[in-house]
Amino acid sequence: MSEFERRKKGFEEKFAHDEEMRFKAEARRNKLLGLWAAEKLGKTGDAAEAYAKEVVVADFEEAGDEDVFRKVRGDFDAAGVEQSDHQIRRTMDELLVTAMDQLQNEG
Repeated sequence: MSEFERRKKGFEEKFAHDEEMRFKAEARRNKLLGLWAAEKLGKTGDAAEAYAKEVVVADFEEAGDEDVFRKVRGDFDAAGVEQSDHQIRRTMDELLVTAMDQLQNEG
């Protein structure tokens, strides 16, 4: 295998690894976001865990974060929970950093 082929293979493996880590971090962020939102909605225990799973599943509706945001925003609106769009999005950003840190500390 030539040096070029080895480098190409290395870049492909790194890309695949990075994509897998991004997927895991976003899924973990969504669970953490679901638990945060569940608390705001007054859910605890099994109900909070079930709600967190709903938020994770909501991410499979379309690419990007808008489906997750809409899920939480809609549930907050339906329950009369006062949270601005900015606060929800900021929490999403903060929890993504937390999720990435958790994954890095696991491995």
